[in-house]
Amino acid sequence: MTRSARRRWRLVPRSLLGRMLFLTLLVVLLAQGLSSFIWVSQLRANQMEGLLASARSLAHSMSASVSFFRSLPLGYRPLVLDQLRSMGGTRFFVSLNDKPLDMQILPPTKRKQAVLEAVDEVLRERLGSEVDMSVNFVSPDDLRLFNGGLKLDELPRSWAHYALSLKPLDPPVLVTQIQIAPGEWLYLASLMPAPYVSLENEGVPTQQLWFILLTTSFLLLFIGILVHWQSRPLKRLAQAAREMSLGSEVELLPEAGGSEVVEVSRAFNSMRERIGRYLTERAQLFTAISHDLRTPITRLRLRVELLEDPALQAKFSRDLDELELLVKGALQCVKDTDIHENIEPLDLNLLLNCITEPYLTPTGNGRVSLQGRAGLPYPGKPLALKRCIGNLLDNALKYGERAHLSIEDSPEHFVLHVDDEGPGVPEAWLAQVFEPNFRLSAKKPGYGLGLGIARNIAHSHGGEITLRNLPEGGLRVTLRLPRKLE
Repeated sequence: MTRSARRRWRLVPRSLLGRMLFLTLLVVLLAQGLSSFIWVSQLRANQMEGLLASARSLAHSMSASVSFFRSLPLGYRPLVLDQLRSMGGTRFFVSLNDKPLDMQILPPTKRKQAVLEAVDEVLRERLGSEVDMSVNFVSPDDLRLFNGGLKLDELPRSWAHYALSLKPLDPPVLVTQIQIAPGEWLYLASLMPAPYVSLENEGVPTQQLWFILLTTSFLLLFIGILVHWQSRPLKRLAQAAREMSLGSEVELLPEAGGSEVVEVSRAFNSMRERIGRYLTERAQLFTAISHDLRTPITRLRLRVELLEDPALQAKFSRDLDELELLVKGALQCVKDTDIHENIEPLDLNLLLNCITEPYLTPTGNGRVSLQGRAGLPYPGKPLALKRCIGNLLDNALKYGERAHLSIEDSPEHFVLHVDDEGPGVPEAWLAQVFEPNFRLSAKKPGYGLGLGIARNIAHSHGGEITLRNLPEGGLRVTLRLPRKLE
């Protein structure tokens, strides 16, 4: 897996609740986004259809007004315009100019362009394709109305404000200028009818965004409550499994929750009972083995003493010593890894000081050095962890003369590195050194059980022990204990 892929994977929540909410959020956003896209597309199509129908209706009214003014004698046209203004105007603001007015045209949008094309098509169809005209959208602030270039605010309100002003929206004004005679241009200005006032490109409606936000929030809330409610038995199961791995007395789990969770709790309770019986029988078995083996070994030693041949006596004694060593090693392995202690918060700094104190000198230049401190107490078995760390330290001093301990503590893990100054371990033997009775040097005293016992104790706490040869020489043994159940 590449580094970028690992980085993306870390963004995914690790808890069941977090992953359920994360996946629900993705599904809801995908579904809502797809449905909103379809809904908005249909809405835009309906709006465009209505907009074009309104534009064509407006164009028909414009063509009727142009035909009406064309039919009037030249002298009557100004009189009719004055009467229209006196009555408060019509659907359009109409004026006669001797030339087309120059105004700043608004930038085009899809809707504006569709309206302009529809109006131009209808006018040319009704008035003739050769008619000289211009159709544009103009901002109310840039609107010019007469030959003198008067602005909208400079006219009496009854003349044009009611037809061309729609506060506070200030929609664009559709301005049509058509030549009806040489040197005479009919000026028509109007707003698009409601609800097609806004002609800008719009995104998703605000109401739809609020709908998506509220539905997603309520769905995540209810799913979060449901998953939290259903995951509580799993958390109790995980805690019970952790306490069981540490050897604590674990009560039977209540069989509650969904059918699957009930089945898991029932299976765990059955497993707990079987493991309890197995541990009890194992303790009884090794107690019997210890008694049964020590008695014949002692009897054989007494009989060896009665032998008259010193050479034969030495051979029997050597065989009995090896047999007794094997028995003691096996019993010690079982005894040291099956430690019946209660779990309690441990001050790891105090525990490490007790372990390293015998190796320190008054000058501080002893065989053992310690760097770093543990930040928080660790829940574990005191004697077991003391034996675990003590075995690692003894192993480092046995093969490396000196040991350097360093602590790396975090809210997730407590890590202890034990470095020695010895020759290290051949790469092919790194996995074998944990096996019982395996020793790198036959000249060194011991049973070859220290690292195996230490790793078993680490496993019982949910941790691990790893080995690595240091580049500068020596072996690094790393004890990693989790502070949180994974």
